[in-house]
Amino acid sequence: MAIYENINLEKGMYQSGRSLTEILEEMDPSENYKGTALEGLDAFSRQLKRFDIKVSGKGSDTIEKFFATSNSAALFPEYVSRAVNAGKEEANLLGDVVATVTQIDGMDYRSCTSAMTDDDKTMKRVAEGAFIPATEIKTNDNLVQLHKRGRMLVASYEALRFQRIDLFTVTLKQIGAYIARSQMADAVDVILNGDGNSNPCGSVSPASSGSLSYADLIAMWSALTPFELNTVLASSSAMTALLTMSEMKDAVAGLNFQGSGKMITPLGANLIHTTALSGNNLIGLDKSCALEMVVAGDVAVDYDKLIDRQLERATISCIAGFAKIYDGASKKMTY
Repeated sequence: MAIYENINLEKGMYQSGRSLTEILEEMDPSENYKGTALEGLDAFSRQLKRFDIKVSGKGSDTIEKFFATSNSAALFPEYVSRAVNAGKEEANLLGDVVATVTQIDGMDYRSCTSAMTDDDKTMKRVAEGAFIPATEIKTNDNLVQLHKRGRMLVASYEALRFQRIDLFTVTLKQIGAYIARSQMADAVDVILNGDGNSNPCGSVSPASSGSLSYADLIAMWSALTPFELNTVLASSSAMTALLTMSEMKDAVAGLNFQGSGKMITPLGANLIHTTALSGNNLIGLDKSCALEMVVAGDVAVDYDKLIDRQLERATISCIAGFAKIYDGASKKMTY
């Protein structure tokens, strides 16, 4: 028998900070299956195949199939976690906003920053034997605020046992999408108000109150110098104002929007519509150095309840926070 068919699955395999898939990969590396019919499947997918559990498609099984044996029941929490993560990734816009993601094991984290003046941002000529100018990097005074986001599954095994797995996946993906949108709201809040270290976002005033013009975008672009304006976050009203600019009616811009659904700005920045901003507000930032995301573990589930068929009030959660890297790498505009 193949290695994956001999692995004894149990709830004790779930460890803090590590997913069941990672643990299974150590026990049953995917590289051992190159050139076989199982190539392309990860260790968790091979376990699903072992117990003939189909989680998607026309022949999707019912949830009851997970609980046919004690071994297969141990796969259910990982399936829930992967489905939530899939929904989270599909709705996730943070990849276009965050410069780096830091994984931590605890709940306390202090980020670092460099308060650079305009003079610090130029690399001056240094004569032989002369003093080389220094850039100070220091830790922030306050810890990064981490927020726990999640939902609770309120349903019994008896109520779900005959439901198709692919239908249940839709619900789990929506939970992941809700988490992603909430984390986006947390990121926007930190950009605007700072991370608790007296570093709120700087403002750029529009030329005329109540209206948004191409000249205002140029002003924001200029205010970010020497950082690059490569991302624009816009509220619903700001998005409308941007899309109705005469510059946005350019033929090439129109073809891109109509053909791919991807919106661009006249300045070539990535344009993101977010409900985390309200009113006539938009944010311009350099995504390469504006924001750090701090994550305490992956999506967590109540694996004891899920394995033991006691789904009542089983929780799904994710803990993350955000910190500013460079204060001047983001600017807001209210018109």
